[in-house]
Amino acid sequence: MRVLTGAQMREADRRTISEVGVPSAELMENAGRAVVAAMDRYLPSLVERRVSVVCGKGNNGGDGFVVARALAEVGSDVTVCLAAPRSEVSGDAGAFLAALDDNDVTVVETPSLDAWEAHRSEVLDCDLLVDALFGTGLTRPLEGYPRTLVQDLNLSGAPIVAIDLPSGLSADEGVPLGETIEATMTVALGAAKVALLIPPAAAHAGDVVVADIGIPEAVLEALDGPVCVAITREWAVTQISPRPDEVHKGDCGRVLVVGGAVGTTGAAALAGLGALRSGAGLVTVATPRGCQDVVAAHAPEYMTLGLVDTEAGTVAPAAVSAVVGRRADVMALGPGLGQSDDVRAFVTGVLEATDVPLVLDADGLNALGPEWLRRPVPRPMVITPHPGEMARLVGCSIQEVQADRLGIARRVASDAGVYVVLKGARTVVSTPRGRVWINTTGNPGMATGGTGDVLTGVIAAWIAQTGDLETACALGVHLHGAAGDRAAERQGEVGVIASDLLDELGPAVVELGEMPEEGP
Repeated sequence: MRVLTGAQMREADRRTISEVGVPSAELMENAGRAVVAAMDRYLPSLVERRVSVVCGKGNNGGDGFVVARALAEVGSDVTVCLAAPRSEVSGDAGAFLAALDDNDVTVVETPSLDAWEAHRSEVLDCDLLVDALFGTGLTRPLEGYPRTLVQDLNLSGAPIVAIDLPSGLSADEGVPLGETIEATMTVALGAAKVALLIPPAAAHAGDVVVADIGIPEAVLEALDGPVCVAITREWAVTQISPRPDEVHKGDCGRVLVVGGAVGTTGAAALAGLGALRSGAGLVTVATPRGCQDVVAAHAPEYMTLGLVDTEAGTVAPAAVSAVVGRRADVMALGPGLGQSDDVRAFVTGVLEATDVPLVLDADGLNALGPEWLRRPVPRPMVITPHPGEMARLVGCSIQEVQADRLGIARRVASDAGVYVVLKGARTVVSTPRGRVWINTTGNPGMATGGTGDVLTGVIAAWIAQTGDLETACALGVHLHGAAGDRAAERQGEVGVIASDLLDELGPAVVELGEMPEEGP
């Protein structure tokens, strides 16, 4: 599912009108009726009751006028609050505002704070509010009257349906500009916008419904600028095919996990099990010799390889040749390796010597400095940093990473020529060509030690099976999050531990095959 910036959405509108020949008024009519259809489907008990539609003077307000008329047609008791002078509403929006007079819809004009205070109780005496104030055009924080208006709508206690974007958000930013509508549901027109998927902005959107308003798919796909895609169940199900009857384990990929140290053997074991539970045919966990028995005891299904170790219980630099010489389709390097000069020398040696695709995680990333990102990477590679690791790699704060997750992931992927999986709420995958995927699965219960190690194994397994790093990353994060959602549903978010995800990875794949025909 394509995700657009505000500028891309405006360009999609323009091309649909000027090149496809759809009149702008028809697009606005389609948008308003699509909002009502979504309300009727998801909030049916409220639609035919008292609804207040709060409108600005622009196109978002025009959509709101269509919503008001369509609601009146189905018997709702509708009040329109126009938060601007009527004389400033023009074009298609002005025509749809005038049409309300023929449909006996009450229009209350509140162009100022004084007018709002005079009519506030009248507007807020409703069962449902519709936010049609600003849409995707906002680029700065709300101040003065608009800020007070949004505050009062939030304090009303009524559910709020936002048209296209909750007022107070910028379409392109993952952080709210300031005071923002707290929507129960947002109906995105034509395509989802970036802010609807990236926390903390996404928390203001409630349930997101993407509505078709008549913009052709070909127009959306041909848009210039950064390509951003939401990873949906519909896409994921197309990436998994039934295995042929004659398949054998060698056909399903060989994964080599390199990790573990004294005290952190579980990380290597979780990565190995994550790979097995994701369909890899053969998995070997290479770990320091002093840890080999402990790692082997976690599971009989993977093989282990003992590596030359140090007195401290970490892998020694001399172990590079054993790792590089092991047959594998993909190597997952880093879970639980520890942090020391010996580990850094080992990781650097492996990076210089191996020619197989790599998934670099955890202490594998910690062994690298920011200067590494400025070197060309000679082999296909995935890095899977959490925000703290990414902040260290690029030399900024965690807060700066979180404020620009898409931008930073895209820049690192492009500059270093690697695939970036930036973990966290709504994990982001970015390719060296600049394409960004946003994951839509997962929950706060997954914020527990070891879940990232499982993800490393999952991605490695799908690389081994598909040979396509981009698909493997996107599919891996989706299934990993879906497994976490299943685990949280089974026992609650607080009780989720990393090994719970292992039990749910297979059922998450099965669930894709049982997916209903509609819905993300």
